[in-house]
Formats: sequence, C-alpha cells, structure tokens
Amino acid sequence: MLNLADLSRLKGFRFPRSVIGYAVWAYHRFALSLRDVEDLLAARGITVSYETIRDWVTRFGSQFAAKIRRDRPRPADKWHLDEVVVPIKGRKHWLWRAVDANGDVLDILVQSRRNKDAAKRFFRKLFRRWGEPRVLITDKLRSYAAAKSEIAPGIEHRQHKGINNLAEASHRHTRRREKIMGRFKSPGQAQRFLSVHDQTAALFRPKRHRLSAKSYRHARAAAFEIWRDYTDDLAA
Repeated sequence: MLNLADLSRLKGFRFPRSVIGYAVWAYHRFALSLRDVEDLLAARGITVSYETIRDWVTRFGSQFAAKIRRDRPRPADKWHLDEVVVPIKGRKHWLWRAVDANGDVLDILVQSRRNKDAAKRFFRKLFRRWGEPRVLITDKLRSYAAAKSEIAPGIEHRQHKGINNLAEASHRHTRRREKIMGRFKSPGQAQRFLSVHDQTAALFRPKRHRLSAKSYRHARAAAFEIWRDYTDDLAA
C-alpha cells in the first residue's frame, strides 16, 4: 500500500502519490483521527502535519469514492433503507442510508428533514445511480410509502422494523467516527466524509464471516491492488 520507492508526484504536491493514497486510505479504513494518521506516517519516517492530511482527505477522498462506485458490480435487487438523526451544531439532521441485501452501502444523503420530499430526494439519487430495485425494505416511517407511490409505484415495498436490521446496523461505523471527530461540523462535511467512508468500507470490508481465510486474503489483496491503481490515477 505505502511504497516509499515510488516517487511519482502530483503537480504542486511535495509528497509522492503513494503517501497521499495511504493517508486517505488509513483515515477512512480505520477509526483514526487525522493526528493518528500523522503518527502512522511519522513511524514510517514521513513527517507531515495533520492539517496537510486533512487537505489530502478533503481533496482526494471524493476521487477514490467515485472510482469505487464506478467499478462496483450492480447491487442486489433488494435494498434496505433507514434514516438516523445526526446532530450538527445543535440542530437535528437526518442521515439517510441505503444498503443492498449483501449489506453493502449504496449511497447516503444528509438532509435537514425527514418527510416525503426528503425521501423523494433520496430515492431519486439512488435510482439515478443504480436503477430501481425489485424490493425496498424500510421501517414504518410513512414518508417512504408516500414518496415511493409517486416515484416508483411498481417497486415492492415492505415496511417492518424487524426486517430492516441490515440498514440499521450500517449506522454503527458512523457513530464511532462521529465520536472520534467530535461530531460533524456541517451537513456538507458529513456528506463528504460519509460518502467516501462508506465506499471505502465497501471495498475493504468483504463479508469476512462468509469467506474462508484464503478467500479473505485474496479479496484483501485485490482491494489493495485496486486502491494502488486508483492512487496512480489521482488528478490534482
């Protein structure tokens, strides 16, 4: 992942691509603060400030996320949707998240409302990127049914809190990172961070409990290779 022999650089940047790619990966792959990533790099003989790492994460994270989404296979045709409150500067915001039947996050949207219009915006974002699923599974929030009846009446819709555990479980990593970051500072920051974080998780968190040790190692090695290719393609 971190190749100190690779000295290829982006125009205007002092550090090699591999260092930038490693920093972005470490920050989003693990529950680390920017200062933690600074220490990881220092342990490898690379002196860089956490503010520089923040700039890398902000500038290049979206490029990695876009490439992961572009290359992902089509998701399963049964989707689980859920929304959870995210406090930002004393105000309630809602994180809408969709996962497929395999537990892979499809997309997220941070909004200030939890009504029909908010559900419609989330549906449109999902359908524009992935097409329409066969089945939608949600909790009993009435906004889902109202929005679906207008946008996609032909999709089967199942509303039951007990069968939506996949979507609800997907929020755990968000809560962990939210605590480390001292809460999100703005809706835009939450949207940018979680969009990259969830896509990185989709690439580097194969369902380990379903794989043999050998298969998991192969999947991990393939993910590292993909990330290296994405790092080589970064644009300043």
